[in-house]
Amino acid sequence: MSSILTNNGAIVALQTLKNVNSSLNKAQSEISTGKSIAKASDNAAMWAISKTMETDQSAAKTIQSSLNVANQTVTTALAGSDKVVGLLEDMKKLAANAGTDGFDFATVQTQITEKMAVIAAAVSGSQLNGINLLSTDGINGTATFTALASLDRTAGTGPTTANKIEITSLDYQANIAEATVTEIEDAATALTALGEIEALLDIAIAGSATLGAASERITDQADFVGSLADSLKLGVSSLVDADMEEASARLQALQTQQQLGIQALSIANEAPSAILSLFR
Repeated sequence: MSSILTNNGAIVALQTLKNVNSSLNKAQSEISTGKSIAKASDNAAMWAISKTMETDQSAAKTIQSSLNVANQTVTTALAGSDKVVGLLEDMKKLAANAGTDGFDFATVQTQITEKMAVIAAAVSGSQLNGINLLSTDGINGTATFTALASLDRTAGTGPTTANKIEITSLDYQANIAEATVTEIEDAATALTALGEIEALLDIAIAGSATLGAASERITDQADFVGSLADSLKLGVSSLVDADMEEASARLQALQTQQQLGIQALSIANEAPSAILSLFR
């Protein structure tokens, strides 16, 4: 049945053309933005997941930078500790030399006193950004240095758990710089001082080893967090980025469909005029 009031063919052709135009707009958006999911309305679930991953990726990069600064803080303390070790080794040699009668004990004592002063200066000066791992309370008035290592997420959504690296101050200020070393007056007191210096040297060597291990841990953690950030970035890309080859091929197909849809609509719109021939 033909009707001059309702053109079924035109209605179908128009709906088809609208669908094609909608798909064409989406394909053009993917090509221009590079994303298949650019906003929540494109795919709410996938968009939410990608946004959570993006925030985690951004946080990971920030944490990596923070860990690099923390490592420099530890490295600064390690340089100071190594300096203390070297000075104590020099003091040990001086005391050992003075363990034999006939030495200039006063001069040896003067040298040891000067080196203890240098140790005190090295301990107080081994700080970065106000953090000193060799002093008694050089970490914001406390004895523990804390660095954020990562934000661990156990589920796709919800809160994260902070993973921290904590390093306790070695307190060279009290344990070494302010320690009492017997004044060398003769061979006997030199041997006593030698034992005391050796004890301080053991503390300094153990401290350097502790700081070295802490520096290695922070470096490894920074590398891991950096790799994690890269993985998260790739994960976000796989969720929302457009396949440009596919989008390009789809765009060409949709442009062809659009042209055919326009022609189909034009043909359907001409159908009612054919009814006029029935009345001639």
